[in-house]
Amino acid sequence: MTATGTYAPPRAIVSVTAYITNDAGEVLLVRNLHRGDTYEMPGGQVENHESILDAIKREVKEETGVDVTIDGITGIYQNVSSHVLCVCFRGKAVGGELATQEGETTDVGFFPLTRDSLSEYIKREHFQLRTLDAMDPHYFPHALYKVRPYELISRYDGNATSSSR
Repeated sequence: MTATGTYAPPRAIVSVTAYITNDAGEVLLVRNLHRGDTYEMPGGQVENHESILDAIKREVKEETGVDVTIDGITGIYQNVSSHVLCVCFRGKAVGGELATQEGETTDVGFFPLTRDSLSEYIKREHFQLRTLDAMDPHYFPHALYKVRPYELISRYDGNATSSSR
């Protein structure tokens, strides 16, 4: 491998999305203003100095009006064309009221989503794959921490019932 002589920190956009269910087992979906052909799970970009857990809770609230708790990470997906790394979560609705976000979502709601009905709602294949993975999740361990000095903020070992946050 030949050195190029020019080095810069890698640049990637980190985004989050979530499979959120209500007490009836229905799934929270949004129709985005810029992707009106499909429903998708709510989500968006992680802001500077924001944890991925704070980001997904904020994004779901902003796009749908719904407050959530998060059970875990169900998958990580990378769009190598646009340098986007997307972390997918699963969680539960715990409050709030359904509402669209002006300029971003045109419809939000809880839908009776199943493997068989998925393509009726979610038309784009990469959104379908994330959703299918989240339907029958295998959670990934993850930790949030700071350095200098080191401080563990939270640790999740991959079991839906264990979390230190």
